[in-house]
Amino acid sequence: MAGKMARILIIAGSDSGGGAGIQADIKTVTMLGGHAMTAITALTAQNTLGVDGVMPVPPDFVMQQIECVSRDIGLDAVKIGMLGGAEIASRIFDWLMTLSPDVPVVFDPVMVSTSGARLIDDATLQMFDRLMSRATIVTPNVPELMALTNADIVSSYTLERAARQLSRQYRCAVLAKGGHLPGNKLSDLLIDRNGAAHRWEGDKIDTPHNHGTGCTLASGVATGIAQGMSMADATDRARLFVREALLHAPGLGQGHGPMGHGLVRF
Repeated sequence: MAGKMARILIIAGSDSGGGAGIQADIKTVTMLGGHAMTAITALTAQNTLGVDGVMPVPPDFVMQQIECVSRDIGLDAVKIGMLGGAEIASRIFDWLMTLSPDVPVVFDPVMVSTSGARLIDDATLQMFDRLMSRATIVTPNVPELMALTNADIVSSYTLERAARQLSRQYRCAVLAKGGHLPGNKLSDLLIDRNGAAHRWEGDKIDTPHNHGTGCTLASGVATGIAQGMSMADATDRARLFVREALLHAPGLGQGHGPMGHGLVRF
């Protein structure tokens, strides 16, 4: 990527509170030295206390956003987050299948917001199978991984077993985020496409200002891969960015506040 800025197309929903979704994605890609482009799938009315409303963007306009930027600016990676509905998911999959297999796709299977609001319906969840079949890497947290594998995940061992199951089924890498596991230690696991395991462990950061961690991590991974980093190195840097953003959270709002993306210095 020498002399060229990595171009990341982010397909996701908008967070009016600025903590997660497209807003977190743009901040992350920018802070890590990439160029963020967007195709917004849904508008949300939300703040740190919860989601008041969701309005999907018409599928034709989602695709118009995607095609408009990709034919002019081009792209080096695609990051997919919140989807506005099953038809949007289907149209995105059809478009992904027209891309070169060399274009990496990072799929964050967003199901529920940090505040607990469900962000997809059952029909959209069923479309995840198709999207994961094209994904280079999928980045589920524990509840998402349980929903995708029907596994009971209560430990690092069961986390790895479920991650390997998902990786084998869809022939993709899986970054299983262990933040929902019990205890004060955080254990994240990457199963790469060759089946090799990469682990990161550390102390959990005790803060309510953790809105957008999953969006940030996935966008950080997408940026690193687009810049030519290995998947493990891209994950390592993205995790460090998330941790630093948590530590620099500005303390906004009365609930799950945003992280301090703009305050991180590498």
